Amino acid sequence: MDRGGPAGARRHVLLLPEYLKDASKKMKSGLMFVKLVNPCSGEGTIYLFDLCLQQLFEIKVFKEKHHSWFIDQSVQSGGLLHFATPMDPLFLLLHYLRKADKEGKFQPLDQVVLDDTFPNCILLLRLPDLEKLLRHVTEEKEVDKKKYYKYSKEKTIKWLGKKVQQTVSALKTNNVNVSARVQATAFFSGDPFSSAKEEDYVCYAHGLISDYIPKELSDDLAKYLKLPEPSVPLPSPPSKKVKLSDEPVEAKEDYTKFNRKDLKTEKKNSKMTAAQKALAKVDKTGMKSIDSFFATKSKKKN
Repeated sequence: MDRGGPAGARRHVLLLPEYLKDASKKMKSGLMFVKLVNPCSGEGTIYLFDLCLQQLFEIKVFKEKHHSWFIDQSVQSGGLLHFATPMDPLFLLLHYLRKADKEGKFQPLDQVVLDDTFPNCILLLRLPDLEKLLRHVTEEKEVDKKKYYKYSKEKTIKWLGKKVQQTVSALKTNNVNVSARVQATAFFSGDPFSSAKEEDYVCYAHGLISDYIPKELSDDLAKYLKLPEPSVPLPSPPSKKVKLSDEPVEAKEDYTKFNRKDLKTEKKNSKMTAAQKALAKVDKTGMKSIDSFFATKSKKKN
C-alpha cells in the first residue's frame, strides 16, 4: 500500500496482510495510524489499528542503503519499506497493569488504561475477547456485576513462558538456524557451525519476546526459563607502558665511569648496581683504555 498525500509530500510504502486489502481501500474509516506506548522502552511508537476487525498491528521498518521507490511519476528517496504485522495487544495492556499495580488494589479496566500522553490507548479497550486475554496476566474480582483487575506477576511469567515455547516451535517449523546468532549476541561458547540445541532456541526466542517487555520482566522470565547467564569476556589486563613526557630522555647510569682509572677512588658511599660490581672485579691487566684508541698518534722523527 502506498500511503499517498499531496504532491511533493513524502510518501511511504507499506506492506499489509492480504486480508486487510479491502480495509486499505477505505483507510479513513477502516485503518488508523496511532501513537501508543512502546511496552519495552515506554516511549511513543506508531502502530496500525484496524477499526473494522479491532486488531492491532506493529510497524516494522526495513531500510537498505542507496535504494529508492518509483511511485506513480515520482521517485521517493530513502527506500524505506514498512511492514504491518499482527501484535498481541496484551503486551501493551501489561504496561498499564504493571503501572497500576503500584497502588496495590483491584481497579476497573477503564481506570487502568488511561494515558494523557497517549490518549488513543482507549482503543485497546475495544479489542474483542479482552476479558479472556486479561485472565493470562491478572487476578479478577466481580462486585455488583462490575469486574475489577489486578496485575499478577506469577501468571504473567507463565504466560510469557508459553509465548517463548510458541516462538521456539515457529522457529523450528521455519528451519531458522539460531545457534550462531545466540553465541554472537550472548557470548556463549561453542562451535558456531554446530546444529542448534534446544537451549539455543529458547535463548533466541527469549530475546525476541524481550523486545515487547521491560528489562525487569525480561530478567524474571530468563530465571523462570533457567537460562544461563551470558559469559561476558574478561577484560584484558592493562598494558605496562612507559609514561611519556616532554622532558628529554637521559641515561640513568653513567657508563663511562667503568673505564676510569680512579674507579677505586670512588666514594665508598656511592651505590653501585650488580652489573657495575661485576665489572669492577674483572682483571684489567694488559687492557688498554678506550681513550688510547682515540689518542693522536705522534709523528716519527726522520
